[in-house]
Amino acid sequence: MTDKLKTEGKFTYVEAGEGPAIIVLHGLMGALSNFEATFNYFSNNGYKVLIPELPLYTLPLLKTNVKNLTLFLKSFMTYKKIDSAILLGNSLGGHIGLYFTKQFPEKVTALVLTGSSGLYEKAMGDSFPKRGNYEYIEQKARAVFYDPAVATKEMVDGVYEIVNNRATVLKTLAIAKSAIRHNMANDLPKMTQPTCIIWGKQDAVTPPEVAEDFKKLLPNADLFWIDKCGHAAMMEQPEQFNKFLHEWLISRKI
Repeated sequence: MTDKLKTEGKFTYVEAGEGPAIIVLHGLMGALSNFEATFNYFSNNGYKVLIPELPLYTLPLLKTNVKNLTLFLKSFMTYKKIDSAILLGNSLGGHIGLYFTKQFPEKVTALVLTGSSGLYEKAMGDSFPKRGNYEYIEQKARAVFYDPAVATKEMVDGVYEIVNNRATVLKTLAIAKSAIRHNMANDLPKMTQPTCIIWGKQDAVTPPEVAEDFKKLLPNADLFWIDKCGHAAMMEQPEQFNKFLHEWLISRKI
């Protein structure tokens, strides 16, 4: 997807399609390409899909947190003249979508969560990859998926580069601590936007009970399970992910 990237001012993003806006929010270690199948599918089926690069490693250290990533999303929507959007987030991206919904509910048409943080922060907090140990990082990257082969060498190399750079490590830890501070459990019952939760049955990062808790706490949510699938359903089972989401959007008239 790098050939489709646009850079305009402080924003780097991909965009395609026409129709209601879907803004995709990637995770802490997630590349835009993780959503390629979803981007292509929905941009060809009646939606405008945008994936901004979140400034995880370019904000000043003291501003590297969930709150400022949310403000970045707001400024991106203002720049693109989008009054409201469907927010689709994986892992940290889901958390940003949730916090954004708390702060700016009128700007959220619907929420889509997959492997989202916001309730359970073991995903980032308990065993940050050890610097310099490629085999350990490879093992952690593969554990994200039901099928370890989904973790390509290119993906592992990207994570390895992040954890062996002192500046990016500090910012990654800052985001992890911020995610723990911004637990959303008390806020979810007030969020009435239609919410689609799509979860891998074998998600070892944010386990199935996390999805069940989201379903219990969000008053207007539907939960869909994908078997033989880990933490990134849109990567590992893209056809099923897209099918669930598209049918849900149609059923909810979104």
